[in-house]
Order: sequence, then C-alpha cells, then structure tokens
Amino acid sequence: MILSIESSCDDSSIAVTDIKTKKLIFHKKISQELQHSQYGGVVPELAARLHVEALPKILEETSEYFDKLKAIAVTNSPGLSVTLMEGVTMAKALATSLELPLIAVNHLKGHIYSLFIEEEEIFPITILLVSGGHTQIIEANSYEDMKIVATTIDDSFGESFDKVSKMMNLGYPGGPIVQEYSLKGDENRFDFPIPLRQSPKIEFSYSGLKNAVRLKIEELNELSTQDIADICASFQKTAVAHIMQKLKKLFKQNPPKNFAIVGGASANIYLRKELESLCKKYNTSLYLSQLKYCSDNAAMIGRVALKQYEKQEFTSIENIDIQTRIKAF
Repeated sequence: MILSIESSCDDSSIAVTDIKTKKLIFHKKISQELQHSQYGGVVPELAARLHVEALPKILEETSEYFDKLKAIAVTNSPGLSVTLMEGVTMAKALATSLELPLIAVNHLKGHIYSLFIEEEEIFPITILLVSGGHTQIIEANSYEDMKIVATTIDDSFGESFDKVSKMMNLGYPGGPIVQEYSLKGDENRFDFPIPLRQSPKIEFSYSGLKNAVRLKIEELNELSTQDIADICASFQKTAVAHIMQKLKKLFKQNPPKNFAIVGGASANIYLRKELESLCKKYNTSLYLSQLKYCSDNAAMIGRVALKQYEKQEFTSIENIDIQTRIKAF
C-alpha cells in the first residue's frame, strides 16, 4: 500500500491506497473552511497551524497499515509554502522511520488523477482544471505527456467566486455560497461583460469581471437579499460564459475524443451542465470526478503515486523541494 498526504492549502488529508487493486483502503479529510470563513479566504499561517493539529490525528487512524506500506507520497507543488511544508515534513519523518521510499506528487496531476480513483486511466483526454488557484486547459496524452495549452492571465475561476462572495460578506468558500444564492437570482438582471470576448486567443481572465461586480455593488450601495442573489446569478452566468466561449473555440478547432473537468470549482453545477451540452454537440465523452474528490484530497495524490511507484519515480528525503507555483508538468 501507499500512504499519501495532502496539505497544499486548507485541507488536511491522508489516504492509503492498495498498489495492486488501486482500491482506496483509507481516506480522511479535515477541512478548515469554518476557521478561515471569518477572514473571507485562506490565511496561510493559520492553515499551517491547523495542519499541525489535524494531520497527526488522521495519521493515528492509519497505524494498522504501516507494516503493509511500500512508499510514502506527498504533495510538494504547487501550493502555499507554509502548508506544503507541514505535509512534506510529516512525509519525510514517516519515510525515514519506516525506511520507505518517498514520492513527491504534483498537485495538479493529482486533480487530473481524481478522475481515475479506483479506476484505470483514460488517455488521451483534454482537461479543464478549475480551482481557487488555477484555470487551465491541459492536453494529456499519457502520464508522461501532459501539456498546458491555455491558462489564465490573471485570476482564476474559483478565486473569482471567493472574491465576489467576500465583496458581499457572504463567507468562504465562495463557490458553493455564490452557487446557492444564484438559485434564487435573476441571471439576466445585470449585464456583466464577458472577459476577452473579442480576443481570438484561448486564454482566461477574471480580474475585469471581478471589478465590474465590485462597481455594481458600490452603485447599489445597500444590497437587499434579492440584489445579492441577482448579482451572484449574473456573475456566475458570465463567469461560465467566458469559459464556454473559449472552449467552443477549442472544440471548433479540434474536437477532443475525451474531455474532463477537475478541480475544486468543477463542482459548479451550472458549469457542468454547460459542458454536458457542449460535449454532446461534438459527440465527445465527458468525464467528471465524483463531487467528494473535486476539492483537494489525499485520495487523488495516492492515485498519482501508484503510477509513480510503478515507474520507480522516487525522491530522496534530502532533495525533496517545495514549489508554490508551476507552469508545466
């Protein structure tokens, strides 16, 4: 079995995965959403302290599997440096004490492999990765051959939901909150501009849309419950329309055989429905992670680690490094 650790942001998670069957033997995650909600976003230093408390508690529950472990896997990039450090420190201690090899896992690859938890891989596949920190289109031909073909030039899809929620003091994380308010709102009340509408390039931008929402909030001054719902619905419609416009350009150029959406923001139901329609039009097979595996978790890290174990991709305890950002796989 492989024990995997995830601490790239504000979720403390550990999993144990069977190497031969790919079955998830153990998986637990402790979220920090409640502690960060009062600040409207993740506070890195607070997140690190909470990892110090949560990770050892989860680890205690996995002790019965220690004698069956063949490797320790941990997210080492990208993410918040202070939170990544907590997971990496635990992984190094375990690898040393149990005399096991260490596997350093790319967090974004983890999101891609969230599609394959307890399943076989599916390649080639085009992937839309949407999270609090990333908005990217990835062409994946195999585990070794993955290329980012489009990304955001400023803010991400998920981050924009967090910021819009924060502007109206609705709480954190913004994704599910804005989505919930949108259900009671009029998505056509406010005509927010779709970013990069006239640009022929396949890339993303959310800073302008966020600013347009901010100006509307200031214009309305005192917001009623209906105003909030209408802003959320109008923003969500525009945020998704931006992604869909760019994806339609991509599909028109070269319709993929397989398409998937991964990352925390991939849980957005509005976006999922739009993608279902697009894929149906082009006879493209659409793959979705289970909702419980959309946000950061150790199960997806463990699934990547199975592949790295197979290829003997180990990292020495002395040389494992931490990267806060990554532009390529």
